[in-house]
Amino acid sequence: MISTGSPTPVLQARGLVKRYGHVTAIDGADFDLLPGEVLAVIGDNGAGKTSLIKALTGAVAPDEGEIRLGGEPITFSGPQSARAHGIETVYQDLAVASSMDIASNMFLGRELRRPGLLGSTLRLLDKKRMRQEAAEHMADLKIGLRSLTQAVETLSGGQRQAVAVARAVAWARSVVVMDEPTAALGVKESGQVLDLIRRVRDKGLPVVLISHNMPHVFEIADRIHVHRLGRRAAVIKPGDYSMAEVVAIMTGALSIDEAGDTVVADSEAAKAAGVHAS
Repeated sequence: MISTGSPTPVLQARGLVKRYGHVTAIDGADFDLLPGEVLAVIGDNGAGKTSLIKALTGAVAPDEGEIRLGGEPITFSGPQSARAHGIETVYQDLAVASSMDIASNMFLGRELRRPGLLGSTLRLLDKKRMRQEAAEHMADLKIGLRSLTQAVETLSGGQRQAVAVARAVAWARSVVVMDEPTAALGVKESGQVLDLIRRVRDKGLPVVLISHNMPHVFEIADRIHVHRLGRRAAVIKPGDYSMAEVVAIMTGALSIDEAGDTVVADSEAAKAAGVHAS
């Protein structure tokens, strides 16, 4: 859970700007991810949240602004650079190799070679060690699968998501970013993934959760970053506002004043959203 006081954000951004020609995707955006929290990032389509996350994970280079990791300014040269600094992303399409087994997917792009000449010269993989370490990671997150040698294509959607999350957690040192992890899952499998996110947080890794599913956001998030028109509109705690109010903030029907403790309503838009100013 979130620490008391004012801890240094694990990942932070100030004044990020990203333009694509005449289109401004990120318009002076701020961002703060605290240690040991699940921070949900929500926003309407076109709000710029995807561009924000891409900037924070090295996929795009911002035109202006500053990113800090562990309090220190940092510039990512690409996704590999962000991964080298301990930021792992679980994409919506999972990016798993369906025909390969679970252990091989866990080490995809980071394969372990056998010791000595067998590994350095013949480039033989140390499959036994990869399976052992994969089993340890799975057990650490309480993920129960029949066999690590089974192909990923034989797994259910929730199980594939678990493999992708376990791979990210195995390599992450700073942050795990999850993009719509329950989007294609049923109720039972979604619940299993939410439990998995809790276990990741309990391991001490902060999680950035991008989601359109408001019930899931309210169930799992410690704080909610509301993104609107290319910038941060608010950061709120789920217990402080109703789901309808959060949706209204996201769509512009409600706004929060600078003190952060008053909801100010556009009366007509708020009435249409079915909420009232406090």
